[in-house]
Amino acid sequence: MGRMIIGWMLALVLWLPLAVQAAPKSPAVAKVAVSDLAYEEQVSQYIRAVSLREKSSERGRSSNTSESFNSKYDRSYEENSGVYTYIDRGELHKFTGDIKGALLGLGMKVVQAKPYTVKNNEKLFDVIDRIKKGYFPGADKVLFGTISSIEFRDEVNPVAGSSSTSVSLSLELVVEFSLIDTKNNQVTASFTAMGEGQDTRLLSARGGRVIPSRGKVIAETSRSLADEVASQLEAQLGIVGEAPPRR
Repeated sequence: MGRMIIGWMLALVLWLPLAVQAAPKSPAVAKVAVSDLAYEEQVSQYIRAVSLREKSSERGRSSNTSESFNSKYDRSYEENSGVYTYIDRGELHKFTGDIKGALLGLGMKVVQAKPYTVKNNEKLFDVIDRIKKGYFPGADKVLFGTISSIEFRDEVNPVAGSSSTSVSLSLELVVEFSLIDTKNNQVTASFTAMGEGQDTRLLSARGGRVIPSRGKVIAETSRSLADEVASQLEAQLGIVGEAPPRR
């Protein structure tokens, strides 16, 4: 009996290292960089230019010669007007904080991206070029977003059944996202997400002044957009885990 117990113990000692080596390793957590939201819009400005030129010349001799003086005066007026149209490009440095929080809630690691400081350059949208130039150091993936629509709305409406009026400010933000693998430049997820926010105040018939909170609208839009981003990533990447509930 004693020899049998000793044999089992030896077998257990020999098996444990092999079991540890054979145990599957947990998958590495992806490090994701979130770019600021890029935008491109056409801007038109009315321009009016007015030009006034004056020129005078004189010639003559001394009065002792009894010769007369000649003088010449020219004046020209020119006016031009028209519409000047150009393309404005840049990054919106808002709305990404809640997105980073949503990624952390999905169990991802978030690394900080470098700001893109080149002004009005088409390379802003070339995320592969930016990856190669090191704008997303240490990232396994880059979540790149481009704004396709952003619209503030001010509305004043009578409240049914009362003498009050509702004054509201709302924001609708639509962003196209791509999740790019920095090692092979493949797009691993792609979707459009929308965020919305609104603040409404009541104005009584006695008058006064009410101003909806712009900060509240932006914060609500940011959280709404982040929730939509997290839902889309869960659906497309098949993320299953014990992530904390989102707001």
